Amino acid sequence: MSTFDVVLLIVVGLLAVVVVGVVLVGVRALRRIGTAPAPDDPAFIAEKDRQEQSLAALRSAADEVNSTIDVAKSAASAARAEAAGAKAEAKSARAEARRVLDDARAEADTVLERAHKQAEADAEQLRAAARRSGEREVAVLAATTREQAAEVERRAARMDERERLHTEEVERLAERERQLTAASAALAEREAAVTAREAALTVAEEQRRRELERVAGLTAESARTELIEAIETQAKREAALLVRDIESDARSTAEQRARHIVVDAIQRVASEQTAESVVSVLHLPGDEMKGRIIGREGRNIRAFESVTGVNLIIDDTPEAVLLSCFDPVRREVGRLTLEKLVLDGRIHPHRIEEVHDLARQEVEELCHRAAEDALVEVGITEIHPELVTLLGRLRYRTSYGQNVLKHLVETAHIAGIMAAELRLDVPTIKRSAFLHDIGKALTHEVEGSHAIIGADLARKYGESEDVVHAIEAHHNEVPPQTIEAVLTQASDACSGGRPGARRESLEAYVKRLERIEEIAAGKLGVEKVFAMQAGREIRVMVKPDDVDDIGAAVLARDVAKQIEEELTYPGQIRVTVVRESRVTEIAR
Repeated sequence: MSTFDVVLLIVVGLLAVVVVGVVLVGVRALRRIGTAPAPDDPAFIAEKDRQEQSLAALRSAADEVNSTIDVAKSAASAARAEAAGAKAEAKSARAEARRVLDDARAEADTVLERAHKQAEADAEQLRAAARRSGEREVAVLAATTREQAAEVERRAARMDERERLHTEEVERLAERERQLTAASAALAEREAAVTAREAALTVAEEQRRRELERVAGLTAESARTELIEAIETQAKREAALLVRDIESDARSTAEQRARHIVVDAIQRVASEQTAESVVSVLHLPGDEMKGRIIGREGRNIRAFESVTGVNLIIDDTPEAVLLSCFDPVRREVGRLTLEKLVLDGRIHPHRIEEVHDLARQEVEELCHRAAEDALVEVGITEIHPELVTLLGRLRYRTSYGQNVLKHLVETAHIAGIMAAELRLDVPTIKRSAFLHDIGKALTHEVEGSHAIIGADLARKYGESEDVVHAIEAHHNEVPPQTIEAVLTQASDACSGGRPGARRESLEAYVKRLERIEEIAAGKLGVEKVFAMQAGREIRVMVKPDDVDDIGAAVLARDVAKQIEEELTYPGQIRVTVVRESRVTEIAR
């Protein structure tokens, strides 16, 4: 019996119990009706009606129970039918399972039989492979044994050969010893003969020396002293001539190599010539704009000059005004301020102050952008932001008319080319050359040389000691000790000394030429001095009777050294000493 059948029986039993209970309640109600009081009693009538209603409810409940029992019976019948179908399906499933199991057993037996056969075949193959491997190993061992036996035989033959050679060597050594003994005896005899001959030569040398002293009237020590003095004088002159030739050869080779490097570096840089001045020109749309710039009773021009610190020059030049100021940054701020005012058209003191603030911010941005562009052009990436700001200030700074920021870029390129030619550290040398004039950004704020100021700034903002030393030594405030400092000096001189790079005042130029001539004229034996090629060459005429060729070389070196120590000049100065002898005769 299934679980469903059990549940169905339990439900049917419960329904039966309910029906029995209803019947009992109906019977009790009928009994009460039989024993009830008279029908005229209202209470009886009400109770009777209530009981009839209860009886009717019981009947309806009984009918519902009967219908439920019928439904349950029909469901039980359906469940019995489904159980019968399930039993039939279970029987068929069991039969199918037995059939599948039998097939599986048969297939397993077949597979197992095949596996046994395959295992036997594999085992046979393994036995055959092991047999072949054993045979090969036996063959290899036999060959190895034969080789070892042959090697033993060869070693034995070599040992026999060595013993034979050793015996022969012993015999040769014995013969050599006999020969050496005979040679030693011969050498002893010769040594005795040489000793006797040396004694005879000593006696003869002493007799010859005494005879020479008697004939010459000089002792041997005096003759030796005179000979040494003569040889020493001749050696000094020959050494001086040799030194001069070596110095000339070295100077020629070094100058040729250095000239090649410097000229190649300058040629590859090819920067523009100086075009800076202390005056800026602003073109106006018309002459009537001059009156608006001046303002009523000159209030606009006074306000402009007081705010910007730039002198505004308005003259008869058509449609143009001049702005004059020694500070290039202030001059540029003033030019931008006036240009914006002219374009705007509103010119009054309050507007001038507003536009001046805008122009100052714009110039600061231009300076910062110029510094970044210069760093990109040189190839420097990692640098402190404060150094970038200071480099931007140099955009409008000039030295002898040469723009300082462009000078730094040009110097860095020249130094990099020189370092590449000499196979040195190019990034470090370019960095040293690019930052060597950074101190000029603060020379009007901090006292001291711009080289020392720049070195302090570089050290403060984390630059390496090689870069700091190159900065502080590029004007010889500190003696240069590294190759970076020397190349920084050379590239600085090349950038400042190339044609068209810088301008200097006529007074300073004349004073420098006069001082060069004074230095050369103050030397002994100098007859005339000429400064030529704009001070790039000095020719010194000497008296041929007072100065010889060696003295001329010494004089040229002394003049060049004194010029280097006392003067500051761009590029280099060539010192040429001319010694000329003239003899004149008149034929009558």
